[in-house]
Amino acid sequence: MLQISPASTNPKLTEQGFKNVFRTCGRDDVQGIFAANYVVDNKVADKIAVLDDKSAYGKGLADEFRKQLNKRGMKQVMDETINQGDKDFSALVTKMKNEGIGLIYLGGYHTEAGLIVRQAREQGLKAVLMSGDALVDKQYWDITGNTGEGTLMTFAPDPRKLDTAKDVVKEFESTGYSPEGYTLYTYAAIQAYVDAVQKAGSTDADKVAAALEKGPFSTVLGSISFNAKGDVTDPKYVMYKWHDGQYAELGS
Repeated sequence: MLQISPASTNPKLTEQGFKNVFRTCGRDDVQGIFAANYVVDNKVADKIAVLDDKSAYGKGLADEFRKQLNKRGMKQVMDETINQGDKDFSALVTKMKNEGIGLIYLGGYHTEAGLIVRQAREQGLKAVLMSGDALVDKQYWDITGNTGEGTLMTFAPDPRKLDTAKDVVKEFESTGYSPEGYTLYTYAAIQAYVDAVQKAGSTDADKVAAALEKGPFSTVLGSISFNAKGDVTDPKYVMYKWHDGQYAELGS
């Protein structure tokens, strides 16, 4: 069976030598490195807490962030784990407040992130919360309300702004839906699959996989290719900031 994932970012997915696995998104080792470099280069905070939810995604992202942060000569003040589904983070927030934490880096998902930042503000902790692409979801702001103001997150450049996506975006928006997050990455995965099937002249998984390895493919994300591991070539990440219920790329 062939797999083309639009949103599986853990590096291990394509490091196992599978010939039938591909992804249109980037990897956490790229995303975590970018986030750590951003923190150091922009002097975001001196005291940093690194949290993760012990999931493959969350721990993987936090590990890569921590590794690069340390490589750049900075050491986190706190390392903590949380559990998915937890709702009370008051003790953790108190501990971070006592440590004078200025940046909370979370490897995890929008629900726990939203609760952490909301409870932090309730205790008067003004630390910036930074996380990854899982926060590219309007449900995050539904949880935080105004307490989510200033939250930072890494994600690829907004594909909705690409010329190659404008017609598809227009079609989505005509139905009342803006294709945020990984929607267009999913669309691109299907486009690549259809193109590969046509090139292979078959739906046989091995033949389609061989066609995917050859690329490139014209998609809503532009022209994409896959390397020998199945990773999309030349993945890019940028920093986004939540403001007044919307997120926007910094510098855009």
